Amino acid sequence: MFDFSYKKWYVKYADVKQYTSIKKVLKFKTIRDIMTYTERISNKLNELLIKNYDAEKGYLKAINQVDSPTLKMFFKRRASERSEFAKELRTEILRYGEIPEDSGSLKGTMHRNWTTLKTLFSSNNEEVILEEAIKGEESSLEEYNELLKERDLPPTIDSLLMKHKSAIQAAINTEKVHEELVS
Repeated sequence: MFDFSYKKWYVKYADVKQYTSIKKVLKFKTIRDIMTYTERISNKLNELLIKNYDAEKGYLKAINQVDSPTLKMFFKRRASERSEFAKELRTEILRYGEIPEDSGSLKGTMHRNWTTLKTLFSSNNEEVILEEAIKGEESSLEEYNELLKERDLPPTIDSLLMKHKSAIQAAINTEKVHEELVS
């Protein structure tokens, strides 16, 4: 005999999970497949979330390490942008029914400390800080590109990641122009 409560849950799950088409949900054979899919996507989004926390903290720290009002404003905008990215990623992770991460990584902390140490021994702090910001953004861009290679991302996630990726690429381009000006 068919368990109708299972079917109702399955349909309700599809309705609640508005991030994907019903065709994608129906391709899964079991609830376990759905859960594995949502956990996998959430884990990858959490990795990006942590990267955005790290970038935000890095930009906030950079604001205090530069003298140029133009660079201070640029870093402030980038920190704000990364904070917004983090909010958007948190929302998507919650839609998947998973728990978003709430802080950055040890690797990010080490990178910020390395940048501080490097600026102590440099004659041009702004150039060093911009170099490190570019390295961090290029690393973020790689992670976004990796996730975007996945063909089974829901359209809403795909478009969100493309929007973030474009903004990160624009920030890299602007940072390179600033770097040329201060060197």
